[in-house]
Amino acid sequence: MNDKHSEFSLFRILDAAFNRTTEGLRVVEDYARLAIDDGFLSAELKRLRHDLTEAGKGIDRSHRMHARDTLGDVGTEIELPSEYERVAVDEKGVQPNIGSSEAPVQGIAGTIKANFSRAQQGLRTIEEFSKLIDIDVAKKIEQIRYRCYSLEKSFNATLSGRRELVDASLYVLINAQGEWESRVKAMVEAGVDLVQLRDKDRTDREIVSIGRKISELTRNSSTAFIMNDRADLAIAAGADGVHLGQDDLTVGEARRIIGPSKVIGVSTHSLTQARKAVSEGADYIGVGPVFPSTTKHFEKHVGLTLVREVSAEIKLPMFAIGGITLGNLSRVIESGARGVAVSGAVKVLDDLERVVREFKRCLAN
Repeated sequence: MNDKHSEFSLFRILDAAFNRTTEGLRVVEDYARLAIDDGFLSAELKRLRHDLTEAGKGIDRSHRMHARDTLGDVGTEIELPSEYERVAVDEKGVQPNIGSSEAPVQGIAGTIKANFSRAQQGLRTIEEFSKLIDIDVAKKIEQIRYRCYSLEKSFNATLSGRRELVDASLYVLINAQGEWESRVKAMVEAGVDLVQLRDKDRTDREIVSIGRKISELTRNSSTAFIMNDRADLAIAAGADGVHLGQDDLTVGEARRIIGPSKVIGVSTHSLTQARKAVSEGADYIGVGPVFPSTTKHFEKHVGLTLVREVSAEIKLPMFAIGGITLGNLSRVIESGARGVAVSGAVKVLDDLERVVREFKRCLAN
């Protein structure tokens, strides 16, 4: 192969790879922007495309255009039946079994996966062949490729969702005081979606023992059991997941402990923290504190403003938290919250079923 032909082939490969990558990212971005209205993921995808364009300036675009030969591309005539296989969404706009480990990689999920893969493969091609022209370009493309992998993880969490979170609206935090066991039983029977054990006054052994009992009470029910703060205790107690504060382990560190099948939630007190939780791969976020609480002291309350900001931009499951009661619930819902986390509001055992039912009725409307 002579040098001129080698140069022509090199720019032809790079041109096709740039086009393939940009197209893949744009398909996913359009879904984030126009289908699920996720401002954060849309902005991240747009930023990735922009950075790709900037990095690509190190590769002469006119050379790429001159080397383009779509009509002579033998790949345009190669087809596989699987390229056109997609499972349609149902009448509610939901893909069957989406989020399930047994779900076919088709339908919306298949489209998103295929286009992320297209972009990532294109980035790898650009990275490898740009090394022959400009090593700095190759290094920039490598970093964009890594970001694309992380973004796919965040996108998948938002699109698919965990089984425990698909329709979850009411999250109750408890400690092991008083008639806690009877309260948990009543919560399971009343249909509380998630129960979190948050107890700072007991030893690890005591927390694990209590957690195992809660795990028994919630097993085979629609209620998920979440351990506060400690991923290790979540595993020991058989919990369905762990909830992390801003001073606890990162999502990635917790994931290494509890594995891929457990739920991870993160408390967030600003839009920046909420965005970071999505980027790290959290399954849901808590947003607050909204109002002063009788069960936990905060120096500052973010109020409903943050709930509005997060709900307008982020579509990952979100639970507003902090002093929420039936009396102020309507204000929280009007701010865009799709779920709430409460504690004191469902404290009275004799009235628990009625209160839970009322919370869920309001949140469902």
